[in-house]
Amino acid sequence: MPTSTPARPEVVAAFETQIGWCGRLGSPLTADLLRHALDDIRAGGPVAALLGSWPGDPKADALALRFAGALHALVLTGTDADLAGHYPPHAPGPDFGNAILAVVRRHEGFIRDWLESPPQTNEVGRSGVLLGGFLEVARSFGKPLRLLEIGASAGLNMAWDRFHYRLGDAEWGDPGSPVRLAPDWTGPLPPLDTPITVASRAGCDQRPIRLEEEGERLRLRAYVWADMQARAKALDGAIELARRLDVRVQREDAADWVERRLAEPETDAVAVLYHTVVWQYLPTETQARIRACLDRYGAGAPLAWLRLEAAPPDRFELTLTSWQDGIAHERTLADAHPHGASVAWRA
Repeated sequence: MPTSTPARPEVVAAFETQIGWCGRLGSPLTADLLRHALDDIRAGGPVAALLGSWPGDPKADALALRFAGALHALVLTGTDADLAGHYPPHAPGPDFGNAILAVVRRHEGFIRDWLESPPQTNEVGRSGVLLGGFLEVARSFGKPLRLLEIGASAGLNMAWDRFHYRLGDAEWGDPGSPVRLAPDWTGPLPPLDTPITVASRAGCDQRPIRLEEEGERLRLRAYVWADMQARAKALDGAIELARRLDVRVQREDAADWVERRLAEPETDAVAVLYHTVVWQYLPTETQARIRACLDRYGAGAPLAWLRLEAAPPDRFELTLTSWQDGIAHERTLADAHPHGASVAWRA
């Protein structure tokens, strides 16, 4: 039965934007799912009743991804066999749209509960971009690395040195690793023969994922788009590694954490602050505090700031700022796919 309240235009616009991103990033299944949902939102059906009056900013809140994640969770847990028949290894059937509406009716309570929490992702493929940056830092400073990650989620990319990588015809890392990354690589290679020692690793997040909790692991898996099996396999391998290493992420504001960490006594290691697709979500004041802290620390000690972040209009860049002898040097190392699927190395 149609809802009497029309959906907010912002909800429609958020779904339209996310459909476009899913198509460009290689998930036709998720794009198709959201397209069916959007048709129902416009028609005033059960999806509109569930999402149409979303009280916040549907784009900033990633409402479309929350909805897609909820349905994927129902499939992963074996809760809805009918919907699972439209997910890999199956192809979506001609009645996919009707199946989505039926799921919303059957599992409205579960979906509403799921929507209350923001998406949690920890894209392991981004380590395939970061690796070259860490190698550049190790070559430039010739010191062990003191790793500091903000927006670390479950801390999966804190174990990047335990992964295996294939970059074009070259390889790096542990050949027995459960995480094997092979981004589509163009351009020269980073200095793969540079020795790297990780002195310590630490991370923070406003809502860290606790890998020992089954429900938390489910949230990570549910936000990997269902038709991207290589990403799902890498995620599972990284979860295994992180649990084996007992990786821990602290719950703390990013600026507070960076200021506190860089105020600790210096060691012979070079501090490396790094993050991936995090900066755009930080308040302007938080960004300013972090940059000021980095400038203060870098004036008296070696420091590196490595980040994979959005670059207008719709690109992502790996950027490295290094402080040596109190002077900051910044350069863009690569253009990359936001999930790490491709890397165009510049350096």
